[in-house]
Amino acid sequence: MTHKSIKGVELKIVALLPMKGNSERVPNKNLKEFYGRPLYHRLLDTLLASQYIDKVVINTDSENIKNDVLKNYPDNVVILNRPQEIIGDYVSMNKIIEHDINNIEADIYLQTHSTNPLLKKDSIDRAIEKMIEVIEKGAHDSIFSVTKMQTRLYDAQGNPFNHNPKELLRTQDLPPLFEENSNFYIFTKESFSKADNKRIGINPLMFEIDKLESVDIDDEQDFTLAEMIFKQLKQK
Repeated sequence: MTHKSIKGVELKIVALLPMKGNSERVPNKNLKEFYGRPLYHRLLDTLLASQYIDKVVINTDSENIKNDVLKNYPDNVVILNRPQEIIGDYVSMNKIIEHDINNIEADIYLQTHSTNPLLKKDSIDRAIEKMIEVIEKGAHDSIFSVTKMQTRLYDAQGNPFNHNPKELLRTQDLPPLFEENSNFYIFTKESFSKADNKRIGINPLMFEIDKLESVDIDDEQDFTLAEMIFKQLKQK
């Protein structure tokens, strides 16, 4: 474990990995087998391998997930039982984060999802280093991961959004747009509070990651795609 500091004060960095038992589009998603192991194991292993993360906090409403964590990850993982008032498919993630940071103290929090099994340790560590750098400089208060897009987009009425069809620029020459890919959010308790309890602060920095790395599992097709990519990367 490498400890980072600001002005000589050692920092405590905690990862938040919330997981609910119920999932609508992929039943039992977090425990579903992904290349031979439960899906959530893939990202949890990555978080625990980070040179900066002190512990991982798993907020869950599932006894099955809780039992699997206790069986397979006895060290550096803290389980928080999700209170009834923040259980449900329509509860904002910011509400869950609020509960977590009110119960677990840290200087910096990184919140991510088990549905990002291709996220790399190097990206996590570089993003944490960048967060410490921008805090020291007072440049930004939070970080969120994005994927760069250079493609022709249209609105719901079929109107071109980011290009002129008469010019037909090559896509690589279009001004880039950036998609919030939900891979990770890095913030402090102060930035969360000042942004009206939101994980993206009032002065955030976008952190670009690779398109393959940013695959997020929302449905069965995503699951199949992510597993195929993971398998290919393992075989290299």
